[in-house]
Amino acid sequence: MARLSEILADDGSSELQRIWNETAAAEDFAPLPTGKYIARIIDGKLATSRTNQTPGYKLTFKVLEGEHKGRQFWHDIWLTAAAIAMAKRDLGRIGVKDLKQLDNPLPPRMRCQVDLTLRTNDDGSQYNRVRHFELLGIDEPEDDPFAPQDADADDAAEDADSSDNPPPF
Repeated sequence: MARLSEILADDGSSELQRIWNETAAAEDFAPLPTGKYIARIIDGKLATSRTNQTPGYKLTFKVLEGEHKGRQFWHDIWLTAAAIAMAKRDLGRIGVKDLKQLDNPLPPRMRCQVDLTLRTNDDGSQYNRVRHFELLGIDEPEDDPFAPQDADADDAAEDADSSDNPPPF
């Protein structure tokens, strides 16, 4: 078994120990409060329930605005005969018209308004449930500060077109 001093580069153990001593432990995340949220769908994937292996599609949302910006929540869409009408409704909101589309990644940057509720289990534990969501649109990609500037891109295109210059690789 490795020792801490063996895995810390450059014997950073004293700095790490100082940070450890000065830092409070993170609080556990509680479910989000009931309300309307502007959120982006950041993932969609096929899944099965833990207990019954029920097939479904899980959407992951990330809050974009307000006090809870950055928090995530999930929406399970069950793919069963009993739930197919609700699955078609919810998946249709994000452009899924055929089950075969679920094998492909979702389009990126889908912004939604989500009506989120707080539910309580019999044991008192709480969780979030998406009551309703609506696609507001597709966000423009964020600017990449490390992307080449337009002038550089034009120069590169001209260099590539020039027969006097060999390829850059």
